[in-house]
This record gives sequence, structure tokens and C-alpha cells, in this order.
Amino acid sequence: MGAVARARCENGPVPTYTDATYTDDYGVVITYYSWPVTEARAVVQIAHGVGEHALRYEQLAGELNAAGYSVYADDHRGHGQTGLGQFNGDHSQLGHLGEGGLRAAVAGVHQLSGIIRSANPGLPLVLLGHSWGSFMVQMIVNKHATEYDAVVLTGTAYLWPGYLDSGDLNRRHKHLGATGVEWLSRDPAVSAAFIADPLCTATPLAKLFGVREAARLFGRPARGLPSEMPLLMMVGDDDSVGGERSAVKLAGAYAQRSGLTDIRLIVYAGARHEVFNETNRDEVVTDLLDWLDERFPARA
Repeated sequence: MGAVARARCENGPVPTYTDATYTDDYGVVITYYSWPVTEARAVVQIAHGVGEHALRYEQLAGELNAAGYSVYADDHRGHGQTGLGQFNGDHSQLGHLGEGGLRAAVAGVHQLSGIIRSANPGLPLVLLGHSWGSFMVQMIVNKHATEYDAVVLTGTAYLWPGYLDSGDLNRRHKHLGATGVEWLSRDPAVSAAFIADPLCTATPLAKLFGVREAARLFGRPARGLPSEMPLLMMVGDDDSVGGERSAVKLAGAYAQRSGLTDIRLIVYAGARHEVFNETNRDEVVTDLLDWLDERFPARA
């Protein structure tokens, strides 16, 4: 689950986005959003988490825009406006992927990358995935790494039994409130906004996808990825999904198994799952922008 909630836009106006659609291989119409800037350094494609939707990232898109990055994000299969269209407006079905399951959802995110490249010829493309979105990004990079100029994984985990928790993610935080999603952030307003959002669902991933589809998440970074591809990982050390231990394992796999040489892992003390929606979110965003700016200089 997600990043910046619509309710947390107190730092300035939310940028204007354009929405559009494309159709996946199963005939599902995918809604996506774009926040373009002129003379962009690069394009950042955001892949959101399970049970949420792309417009929870509006504030982050604005901060990226202000730093010179165009932004794209889609509502994945079964989520947000895509899900409402897919299930004839039935909010109770949000989070379910429909025909094609996880493989189709992953293919849909990769399909948007092609649309972005066509619309922004010559610009570097950064793929940023949060939580389930970061799991899909790992799968996409295993097959299509050469199509991306940098990768960012937040709220991520090593996709192997013992390192990824898809059960009751709130069990060690449930004494802190009554929403059931206190595990998302130390800020109580975040969990309240998530529960109040009609396009979000707190149903666990395994229940939404089913055991067989959830098991498709398991896998390791591929061998022989392009060594120069930059990778940034950002997690809280109180993240129920994986946390520091899992992220360290994943970073090691990308270095030793995949051969990546430009890897940075940042672990935020006390932070929970939604690092872009945490009480130290300004620090997190600054770290992201500094890392991107080092690799993508401003255009003259």
C-alpha cells in the first residue's frame, strides 16, 4: 500500500494532471495520469501498492515536477478508476485483478513504460515502485532492465519465503489505533485518510489475489542485469512487509547475483511502510531528489 494521501497536501498546491487510458492484452482499460514538465531531466513512472491508487501520489508528483521531472502513474488492474471500470463501479471488488491475474497486471505496468518512452523520446526513464508496485518492478526489471535508466524501490522486500510478510501486517501495531492500518505510518492521519478513501481497500493481498496468484510474487533478482543501472531502495525499519532485514537481503542479491554496482539502501529509523507518507517524509523526498539529481543533471 501507498504513498502520499490526498489529505496531506498542506505543503502547497497539487499539480494539475492529465488522465488518459490504454487497453491491455485482455481488453481491460487502464487509466493513467501524467504530470509533465518542460525541459524535464527525466521521467519518473510510479507503480502504486496493493489496495490503493495512483492519485495518492499527487504530492510526490508535484515535488518531482518542481525538481524537473515529469511523472506518470497508472491505476493498476483492479485498482482506482481502472478497477471501477473493470467491475462496473463495484467498490467491493477493488483490489481484485481479474482475468490474467498478476502476470497481466505486471504486463500492464510495462505497457505504460512503452507509452511513456514514445511520448518522451530521448528522455531517461526511472521506474519507481512502492510495496506491491515494487514487487512488480522487480519482475519487470528481471526481463526488461535495459529499458530503464534507474530503479527506485520503496516499502520493498526480498521476494522469498521468510523475507516477505503478506499476512496480518497490523498485528504489532494494532494497539495503536482502531483503523487496522496503523502499520502504514506513524502519522494517525494517514491511516484515517486511507480508511476514508473510497478507492482504497485494507483487504490483505493474499485474500485479494488468492494463494496461487500471491505465490507468483516469489522470485529472485535475475542474474546478469546491466551493471551500471542505478538502484535506490528506501524502507522503514518498522515496516511489517519486509523492513531492514529483507531489504538488506535484496540489496545483496542485486549486488552479488545481478551484478549491479550502483546500489543505495536507506533505512529510516522508526518509519513504517509508507515512507513517502511518514512523519519524516520531507527527509525521504529530499533523499530521493538528491539521488535522482546526482544521476540526471538539469537540461541546459
